[in-house]
Amino acid sequence: MGHSVGDGLIVAALAGALVAYLYFRHVERRRRLEIIHQERVAAMDKGIPLPELPLDPTKDSKPADPRAPLMHGLVWVSLGIGGMLALAFGPFPNGSSTWPLAMPLVTLGGGLILYYLLASERGR
Repeated sequence: MGHSVGDGLIVAALAGALVAYLYFRHVERRRRLEIIHQERVAAMDKGIPLPELPLDPTKDSKPADPRAPLMHGLVWVSLGIGGMLALAFGPFPNGSSTWPLAMPLVTLGGGLILYYLLASERGR
């Protein structure tokens, strides 16, 4: 399957847009930090005590969701079971048995669900 020049231009445009977005986000962050620095220097010149400056004031630290392993585990189990069903009932020649290929997804999800259950028991 060959790709045309138009396909390459689309990929280059998307890559350029991503790089431009990352660059402008970086410039905005540096500008914000420079303004904060100037305000802190002016306050120190006036003798006003200031608290410590966080390294990245734009990010608020949110506590991790304790249900995240459970949610991820359910998604992996669903993907694995769906993959096994698709491989079991798919049109494969000579009746080849390929359904176990998705079993690692199910075991990964089962492990995450088990981790959630054991961690929540330990937390009580």
